[in-house]
Amino acid sequence: MDNVVSVFVDGLGTAAATSGVLTQLQGRIFAVLYLQQRALSLDEIAAELEQSKSNISVNIRGLVDWHLVRRVTVSGSRRDHYEAATDFWRVMQEIMERRFRWNLRQVLATAAETRRALHAGSKNRAFVTARLAALEGFFGAVDAGLGAFTQGEAFAPTTLSNIVPLRRR
Repeated sequence: MDNVVSVFVDGLGTAAATSGVLTQLQGRIFAVLYLQQRALSLDEIAAELEQSKSNISVNIRGLVDWHLVRRVTVSGSRRDHYEAATDFWRVMQEIMERRFRWNLRQVLATAAETRRALHAGSKNRAFVTARLAALEGFFGAVDAGLGAFTQGEAFAPTTLSNIVPLRRR
């Protein structure tokens, strides 16, 4: 691997490791494929990254699931070949929908469940209700924004800026 590719591979590997979405090796695999003019086989990717073919195979499945890499057919070869995605809009829509929006919905579901658990005699009921409303307002707006993004629709930034967080007084 030449120096230019090596810098790119190491950099994307580091970025992936801190993303919470991909592993360092998955970032490195994507980087190798992204700077190639043709699809590579598992053997070629493994050789380029000095990894076992089985390790590359396991990690590339995750990249295929995230739509960052796709399997392609190469005429005259029975081996699986892979190429990197170049439609980053589609990739980010997938990541936002499947990863971040799912997390937001977990927060909203927890807030709703907590609200249902509140009853008239609950200690600090008014305080908890106000806190839940603030949380639901913010996370609901972010969820709506991500929903608009994943559908390719416009979303006014003022929707988020109009939400006033509770502040310590």
